[in-house]
Amino acid sequence: MENLHILFWLLKDIGWCMLWKPLGISMIFPTLAIALIITWRTRHIAAELAHNLAIVFWISANSYWMISEFLEFDTARIWGNVTGKHLALLPFLTGLLILLYYYLVQRPRESQAEQIPA
Repeated sequence: MENLHILFWLLKDIGWCMLWKPLGISMIFPTLAIALIITWRTRHIAAELAHNLAIVFWISANSYWMISEFLEFDTARIWGNVTGKHLALLPFLTGLLILLYYYLVQRPRESQAEQIPA
């Protein structure tokens, strides 16, 4: 499933790069769906959950950015100097915050728990 996920992701980004809107947009759903399935399947492992959630948010941000360019609202001002494309920062930053929480809070707790003798 992970290999199929990579195939869909590459097709989505090729569609974006080549401005093939139907290909790029049609690959959002399978790419995101498989990322969500992988995340659900690995939810019991904290490291995998954190990284796979970050990937889900990365794909979401990347897909939004692609759509903003395809539909030409990427340069439209939303608020001040913030454009349509800049809104992709919200899911990008959400993924980053998940990873920061994992590495700064969760992982140290796991390491500490492993060092405590049973």
